[in-house]
Amino acid sequence: MAQLPQGGPDEKEKTTALKDLLSRIDLDELMKKDEPPLEFPDTLEGFEYVFNEKGQLRHIKTGEPFVFNYREDLHRWNQKRYEALGEIITKYVYELLQKECHLKKVTLPVDATESEPKSFIFMSEDALTNPDKLLVLIHGSGVVRAGQWARRLIINEDLDSGTQIPYIKRAIEDNGSPEEHAIYVWDHFISQSAAENMFFVAHSYGGLAFVELMIQREAEVKNKVTAVALTDSVHNVWHQEAGKTIREWMRENCCNWVSSSEPLDTSVESMLPDCPRVSAGTERHELTSWKSFPSIFKFFSEAMDAKNSSVKPTPTRRSNRIKYEEL
Repeated sequence: MAQLPQGGPDEKEKTTALKDLLSRIDLDELMKKDEPPLEFPDTLEGFEYVFNEKGQLRHIKTGEPFVFNYREDLHRWNQKRYEALGEIITKYVYELLQKECHLKKVTLPVDATESEPKSFIFMSEDALTNPDKLLVLIHGSGVVRAGQWARRLIINEDLDSGTQIPYIKRAIEDNGSPEEHAIYVWDHFISQSAAENMFFVAHSYGGLAFVELMIQREAEVKNKVTAVALTDSVHNVWHQEAGKTIREWMRENCCNWVSSSEPLDTSVESMLPDCPRVSAGTERHELTSWKSFPSIFKFFSEAMDAKNSSVKPTPTRRSNRIKYEEL
């Protein structure tokens, strides 16, 4: 069989030169040359979207849900457009917190100078003076901001599932790490509340922040907090070195609604010796707070009744599915 001739020195030099040329090409820069400018509207109307009466984001002209791939084969541009819309929605939610929920924006630290980094929280006018109840909401980490559980849900589902507004409406009618932030807010605001019954709802990393708050302010938390609802919390009592008395208190006064394929409130086995775990009725992490919404307020109601009658609540200790009534 005849042997094919091998490439000569000239051909090898051409191949080497071609590889060298390709290595110098910045693919990101090439993509940028083919994409439109990264200039986007600064209002929902500019994006031609609006929230309808059901709190769903819909196109003004077509009535269709948000479309991520607005321009085919331009993923980077589409992502930047999505992020720009997300910033507008964050401001929109802030407006809802102030106008619809009548919350006020409080800057942190309370004694910050002009040049110092600042954060803020939202709180009701009577948060520190209401002698009956106080509800504290702690969101997870990532791009979510005050008043949100998940930005993706706000854009793709609706305001009810993606924001904390249903919790806020039902109840009345974020300096450093999240853990430090929670402790600061406790020291300067929550601990001053006159409420006899205080409740926490903490989602995802917010659950870890609450456990750290308990470790740092155990006696105060036990004295003021009636019940705690965690939703798909990522806390770990071993890694966080929560003491025995904290674990015992959590078993009696906390419940963690976790992502699961099981029906809502079905008991879910846990490897950790802390609070009971039950199904949130969804396998989607970001939906756990919304799907468990009625069960959580039922849990709070039972905990408050049990406290007033000096009888420990039983919902979080059941081995079978919790038989909650419809709210």
